[in-house]
Amino acid sequence: MDKGYEKERFDSLSIKTSVAKKFNGFCRKMSLSKSMTLLVMIAFFEENGISPHESIGPKMQTLEALIKKRINGVIAIMKDIEKNQTKPTVAMMQSLFKEIEPPIKKLILEKKTPEQKNPVRFREKRETDNEL
Repeated sequence: MDKGYEKERFDSLSIKTSVAKKFNGFCRKMSLSKSMTLLVMIAFFEENGISPHESIGPKMQTLEALIKKRINGVIAIMKDIEKNQTKPTVAMMQSLFKEIEPPIKKLILEKKTPEQKNPVRFREKRETDNEL
């Protein structure tokens, strides 16, 4: 039984035999009862706001290709804007700021005095050194 519809009674519909055979096959593919299959189909059309007489339109692959083309177009536009507008403007602004900036003065630092030479490594022997 269909969940939530156990207590409802059945009603009959009159449909052509060939349509009934197709519908029965479709119900088997969906693994639903005939009532639930018809309910799911109606819900699909209502949720998506389409009519069975309308074409859904292009398939998923063509939609994906169209989206990729548009994204590539947007990327090309952004690169063009960056190349022709942003970079030249930034370069002009930088050149203006370089001219306006005051020259950097070097700080007066204490001069380093040369370090003392290394102490003498060898000394002459003294008489006092020999005694030790």
